[in-house]
Amino acid sequence: MNIQIRPLQKTDYIQMIAMFKEFATFQKSADRMKNSVEQMEQESDFVNGFVLEKDKGELIGYATYFYAYYTWTGKSLYMDDLYVKPAYRGNGYGQKLIESVIDKAKVDSCKKVHWQVSGWNKNAISFYKKLGAIVDDTEMNCDFWIK
Repeated sequence: MNIQIRPLQKTDYIQMIAMFKEFATFQKSADRMKNSVEQMEQESDFVNGFVLEKDKGELIGYATYFYAYYTWTGKSLYMDDLYVKPAYRGNGYGQKLIESVIDKAKVDSCKKVHWQVSGWNKNAISFYKKLGAIVDDTEMNCDFWIK
């Protein structure tokens, strides 16, 4: 089995939406997943990421990101999602994905990579700490949905 990491492409959107739904279900938030292939196509200028691709074009994971500016640190890269399908976890693929995001941030002169992790997801928290990330449980998420 040959698995490669490559930049996300528009031709990946159908498989990406399926994985977004899987990830939302894993996060116990399936009802909050509202994205679609059509929306991704319309907003493609904002879609950035890397995918894990198996031999014949099957995607088995992804990391998505966008650029942000933090007043305390400056230009940064925000990793929105990191997801590897359950059957492929524990093989180092998640680490390779996050390393791709970190490398992208370095190339683009970002000061940090920022992301969130659910407090209940102890495996992910442990994984991120092993990478050397600081997991801060001080902040809380705020969303204002535009209707």
